[in-house]
Amino acid sequence: MEQEAFDKAFDALPKKGAEAKLEALQDLRYQWLMESFPNWATYQGYPGVNDRWTDVSIEGIKRRREQTRRLLAASRHIEADKLPEARQLDHQLLYQDLLTEVKGFQFPEHLLPVTHMSGIQRNVPGVLAAMPRDNAADYDQLIVRLDGLPRLIQQTRTLMEEGLEQQITPPQITLRDLPAQIRALIPADPNESPLMKAFVEMPETISASQQKRLRNRAFALYHRELVPAWRDLAEFVEREYIPGARVNTAFTSLPDGTRWYAHKVRDNTTTALSPAEIHRIGLEEVKRIRGEMDKIIAKTGFEGDFAAFTDFLRNDPQFYHNSREDLMRDYRDIAKRIDGELPKLFRTLPRLPYGVKRIPSYSEKSQTTAYYQPGSMEAGRAGIFYANTYNLASRPKWEMEALTVHEAMPGHHLQIALAQEIEDVHPLRRLSMYTGFVEGWGLYSESLGYDLGLYTDPYSEFGALTYDMWRAVRLVVDTGMHQLGWSREQAIEYFMNNSAKPRHDITVEIDRYLVWPGQALAYKLGQLKIKDLRATAEEQLGNNFDVRSFHDHLLGAGALPLNVLESRMNDWIVAQGGETAATPSEPAQAGEVTPSN
Repeated sequence: MEQEAFDKAFDALPKKGAEAKLEALQDLRYQWLMESFPNWATYQGYPGVNDRWTDVSIEGIKRRREQTRRLLAASRHIEADKLPEARQLDHQLLYQDLLTEVKGFQFPEHLLPVTHMSGIQRNVPGVLAAMPRDNAADYDQLIVRLDGLPRLIQQTRTLMEEGLEQQITPPQITLRDLPAQIRALIPADPNESPLMKAFVEMPETISASQQKRLRNRAFALYHRELVPAWRDLAEFVEREYIPGARVNTAFTSLPDGTRWYAHKVRDNTTTALSPAEIHRIGLEEVKRIRGEMDKIIAKTGFEGDFAAFTDFLRNDPQFYHNSREDLMRDYRDIAKRIDGELPKLFRTLPRLPYGVKRIPSYSEKSQTTAYYQPGSMEAGRAGIFYANTYNLASRPKWEMEALTVHEAMPGHHLQIALAQEIEDVHPLRRLSMYTGFVEGWGLYSESLGYDLGLYTDPYSEFGALTYDMWRAVRLVVDTGMHQLGWSREQAIEYFMNNSAKPRHDITVEIDRYLVWPGQALAYKLGQLKIKDLRATAEEQLGNNFDVRSFHDHLLGAGALPLNVLESRMNDWIVAQGGETAATPSEPAQAGEVTPSN
């Protein structure tokens, strides 16, 4: 958001009335997010910013940080005790989000703008694909945005160069695929480029002559400006960035890395747990799940130990598809079967539909097994469950049901779409994406597969336990590598010894934890919190416990920090007739609502 516009809006904030001050500050915060991060705003269907990119210049980052500090100061001057009870949660979340963001400014996160998992080479094609393409005016905005790409690339390179100078980079070992990811955006034929996809597939609402004009402009820009800019970035990565990147893989090896890692842990998990405490929880969960796995191995009648059974699951041809098309067909079949069973567990289902698609070829090699991309009713875009079809020998059938439950329904799509459709809350609340809640719900949803008619054969049931083990192992290896001195290879071997996941998947996962430290801890900790809350509700309410009411209330306020969720659900348990509720957790900072910087 430009400084002049921000100053004018900030100065116009009401000086009296707690609720009026909160409402105006929420409006400004929402406008600020959309205009400061137009890449993100495009996904939300926010109008008026589709011709620009987020300003990641040093000056732009400094400007946003100072504006955020002013928003935080304003939130402190709202008398929370004078707000209606329904609005106190709004204030709590707004204040905690801003406070967490400002606390993060002490760490140079902006000097890590690109990893093999994130950055402009991953984000730009997605933003372009999310833009409206209904008429020639939409395409004119798309061309203006494309024209701004070289500037964005240069801004990003400047941050990378400063990171090199300060030795703040991703681990060198994780950057091996980065040049190829960049070059995949600029093939010789523009028709094959993800950047030009919109101009290859143009709607019939645009006349043939206009299509030709727009396509010619875009292709000329592609050859003249985009290809050289991306090529220079790829060469910089190869010749300077990778050779100069840090060899030590521990995040704590960075300047002030121990405190930085602790901040990222608190931010991602929205708990007050230390890395050492999380490591212990992980070891306990690994032991528990391993016991459940051993029971299933015995049930199958398999003759051999755990290592032999997981080797069988990794290598027997019966567990793998022969074509990408067959793999995608089975994912869509599982999704359809799940949809018909959802009313057993939920009274409220989202209106927004979702689809199942392949992960794009330019990123599939170093991408995880699957991911979810939220849709937007305002933008006319469905949610998408993206599945990885690269290297079919690493995509076993026995993992597919658990994965679909997590990424689509009743996991990410149900939760995120419902949050977007909540009525009578400020739009700011619908954007909240607290990782502990969002990913905790996704993992909790995997356990609902039994109620949805899944995991009927022992191999799929073992697959569900493998996915639960996967998230438990994360607690051990993430804290192990970043806090306790574990090597990358040690983490891979620990994962291999406690899971049936293929080595390729495990290696990709470990490299993910290296460049996103702390993020993967949120899944299991969020799941454990939700399971604890459900167990408390079942115990307190007995025959009066209704799982559909429990789920509706749990999801009814959108994503929340885990400590806020616990307080909300304890109040619900008491309102339903429970005598006492669980002891609240120690308060924690809330997670960030905004993207990086």
